[in-house]
Amino acid sequence: MTAVETHITYSNSYTIHHEDAYMTQEEDWDRDLLLDPAWEKQQRKTFTAWCNSHLRKAGTQIENIEEDFRNGLKLMLLLEVISGERLPKPDKGKMRFHKIANVNKALDFICSKGVKLVSIGAEEIVDGNVKMTLGMIWTIILRFAIQDISVEETSAKEGLLLWCQRKTAPYRNVNVQNFHISCCYNSLSDKFVCAVVGAFLTSSSVCLQDDPIGNLNTAFEVAEKFLDIPKMLDAEDIVNTPKPDEKAIMTYVSCFYHAFAGAEQAETAANRICKVLAVNQENEKLMEEYEKLASELLEWIRRTIPWLENRVAEQTMRAMQQKLEDFRDYRRVHKPPRVQEKCQLEINFNTLQTKLRLSNRPAFMPSEGKMVSDIANAWKGLEQVEKGYEEWLLTEIRRLERLDHLAEKFKQKCSMHESWTAGKEDLLSQKDYESASLMEIRALMRKHEAFESDLAAHQDRVEQIAAIAQELNELDYHDAATVNARCQGICDQWDNLGTLTQKRRDALERVEKLWETIDQLYLEFAKRAAPFNNWMDGAMEDLQDMFIVHSIEEIQSLITAHDQFKATLPEADKERMATIGIHNEIVKIAQTYGIKLSGINPYTNLSTQDISNKWDTVKHLVPLRDQMLQEEVARQQANERLRRQFAAQANIIGPWIQTKMEVQYHPAAGLDLTEILCALDIAGSLEEQMNSLKQYEQNIINYKSNIDKLEGDHQLSQESLIFDNKHTNYTMEHIRVGWEQLLTTIARTINEVENQILTRDAKGISQEQLNEFRASFNHFDRKRNGMMDPDDFRACLISMGYDLGEVEFARIMTLVDPNNTGVVTFQAFIDFMTRETAETDTAEQVMASFKILASDKSYITVEELRRELPPEQAEYCISRMTKYVGPDSPAGALDYISFSSALYGESDL
Repeated sequence: MTAVETHITYSNSYTIHHEDAYMTQEEDWDRDLLLDPAWEKQQRKTFTAWCNSHLRKAGTQIENIEEDFRNGLKLMLLLEVISGERLPKPDKGKMRFHKIANVNKALDFICSKGVKLVSIGAEEIVDGNVKMTLGMIWTIILRFAIQDISVEETSAKEGLLLWCQRKTAPYRNVNVQNFHISCCYNSLSDKFVCAVVGAFLTSSSVCLQDDPIGNLNTAFEVAEKFLDIPKMLDAEDIVNTPKPDEKAIMTYVSCFYHAFAGAEQAETAANRICKVLAVNQENEKLMEEYEKLASELLEWIRRTIPWLENRVAEQTMRAMQQKLEDFRDYRRVHKPPRVQEKCQLEINFNTLQTKLRLSNRPAFMPSEGKMVSDIANAWKGLEQVEKGYEEWLLTEIRRLERLDHLAEKFKQKCSMHESWTAGKEDLLSQKDYESASLMEIRALMRKHEAFESDLAAHQDRVEQIAAIAQELNELDYHDAATVNARCQGICDQWDNLGTLTQKRRDALERVEKLWETIDQLYLEFAKRAAPFNNWMDGAMEDLQDMFIVHSIEEIQSLITAHDQFKATLPEADKERMATIGIHNEIVKIAQTYGIKLSGINPYTNLSTQDISNKWDTVKHLVPLRDQMLQEEVARQQANERLRRQFAAQANIIGPWIQTKMEVQYHPAAGLDLTEILCALDIAGSLEEQMNSLKQYEQNIINYKSNIDKLEGDHQLSQESLIFDNKHTNYTMEHIRVGWEQLLTTIARTINEVENQILTRDAKGISQEQLNEFRASFNHFDRKRNGMMDPDDFRACLISMGYDLGEVEFARIMTLVDPNNTGVVTFQAFIDFMTRETAETDTAEQVMASFKILASDKSYITVEELRRELPPEQAEYCISRMTKYVGPDSPAGALDYISFSSALYGESDL
């Protein structure tokens, strides 16, 4: 920004006593003396160039200073441009009295600004009096370009001279004492002018050669090119004149002064805008990072919940165990990073809100559905579904385990029953009794009675098969159709056997009266052999029966039952010997009486060899059953060791986490930050507290290896299908939740200390003041909930020396509780205590800074933004400013007023 682009506004009440004194000393032009020709030439050039530097803003210029101002029109236009005010409407006529009227309007305007015109009349200006015209222009220059220049409360002339001395101080051989003679030459030093230009452009090497005229010409060219200061003098006029005209030199130098002042003002405004934009850019980056992280976390929860809600059971144990393994991977691998992201998201949100509040920005409102509360609710829903999913998995695994056991038992019983019924229908359908003898008929009858006894004994087995099939159906066995078909076939066959048995009995009974003798011993053998054989079948079935247990007590119960069974073997052996004894007696009778036996018992298909073989099988199965039970004992003992191993660690880790949690409640839970730090034995400055808290956090994180070891024990337990543990009240879920809460709580405590550091630094308060504010707040926080009631807040202010009336207290409450919640938070209390002394940027300050860069216009152009601001921040403004709508706005004009308001969340200033 250059001096010619700056509009200067002056107060009408300003009195120019110093200027009057200066004018009294050198008012050569208001007397009848002649102006020095060299000075007149210099004044003509300088004043003409000065006038044109302003008239070009209105699209015009002058060629001859005494001729072009004679009609008063360009003179009035010049005064309007340099003052920024409107003069009375000029007369349009070309007569002399019209010209005098216009010049008088201009002179009246000059007088209205507190300037006393001596011996200058409109007639002299209209007549082209050079001396009077130059004197009038000098008066205008004094009033509008030099009068307000003051450095350290000096007069305009002294202030301008002092400014020149300060700007040229770094340059050797330049000692400015006045505006017509320097210390080194008997003329205005070329080094002085070069030094002024160099001081502005920070380039002292531009013109310090041993060539006065060349130096001055170079300096004038540089000033015109870079400072937009027109060339007002020739180098020869200065160098070859013993005493250059002081008015011309002061006019020229004042242009440098205004160029400096405008540039410094623009630089200050640009720096303020850059600072505000940097804060806004950083906050927007944090907002974008929060939105991105929140979206990713919510998307992960959205994808995970349907997976956990999928309760479609697999049909095999292996597939369900794979589901359980996938769930373990989710708990160990996929979820922990998301827990950290959720915690970091809350910390980032709190930090961002603190920064926005400290920079007077509106609070950050995330996109719909991405609030911290929304994420917390989504997380809560995830954990609820997660818990239900794990319970469902374990239930399904137990169900499939039970199903596999029942299915195998069903197949075993069906196979044994089908083996027993094989050929029975054919035997019952035979009509061998039609050609049999009496003894054979009776034998057939007894044999049939033995079969009926055997059939009745097998009724329980059929009922067991049906019951197992029913249970498999109730437990939704995947191959229930095959089970039902096989069960139905057995039931149908059983019903048919019953029908055939009854038919055969009826037939035998019809012919039984024809037969009278029966071999009682065969019959007795058959009667005793059949139950004993059935008992041995049951014993073999029990000895081969599959079992499933989950504790030592259950397997011990099976061992006890087995021992009880072994205790019955001697009695069974007696029964066996008795049954075989019957057969031996038959053989003995036959041998005694010479009876030829057929070798076949007519009443049963069982032989002594069959009984002996089955008995040998039973005795062989007994030690095998012993071995199987002992192996299960060893497995259950191993499971018990796993339980105790897990419990030993859990009973240490659980109380450790619980103890840590007892001193780490968040302030909202009833324990404020000071009490937390006291409980943790942490003191010192906020930075020292932060370091101690981070060390404390690292110690907790280092404890993670114990949690991981416990996870390994937990996995071994689940792989061994151990689902309960009587040795501890702590489950892995309790440990996980407690651990996550512990990490989250210490992270929130660290974040609160960070926010206090931000508050302290942004508000410019000391650590002692912050501690004093915290102590006062805690003292009057009666409910210990991090908030004060209005009455407690009033008492707190009174204790700190405030003299409060009702009106003043009501005003303060509108500041600390703008939403009328009825409570005062600690942050609101801190903001109030520091608001009066805090130095913060406001929307009005930012707007004023943009106005300076825009040369007092209501809009700003793209070129001005790119010229005055760093590239990154200029483009930031251009991309966010709206188009300015106004009658005088050029194409591409931007609205910096609404942009400044939007930075602070204000819709209308």
